[in-house]
Amino acid sequence: MSPRRNRPHGGEKPDRRGAETDRYGGAQRSESWQGEEWFVRPVAGASAPGKRYRCPGCDQEIPGGAPHVVAWPEYGGVEDRRHWHKACWNAKDRRTSRVQRSRNAPRY
Repeated sequence: MSPRRNRPHGGEKPDRRGAETDRYGGAQRSESWQGEEWFVRPVAGASAPGKRYRCPGCDQEIPGGAPHVVAWPEYGGVEDRRHWHKACWNAKDRRTSRVQRSRNAPRY
């Protein structure tokens, strides 16, 4: 018995010239928010062990291995990138500008 083939037999490859991709497989796109252009890239959840991210939308920690999005302003640098839960990024216009923390919540 020959080994299973996981690639299509047709020989055609999908055309991905329009989308910028990275090693996580997410296609980068541009969105407008608060009068500014933002780059948004989905992340499959593959992160370095021990790396923790806090979502600025809900102020909760994003568990390691959880799919999420990374967003940064068009003219921002690496230090301006923020990791968001996908649902929090989609609901960013419906949230208040200030997230209220409980008294015992850690301040990261």
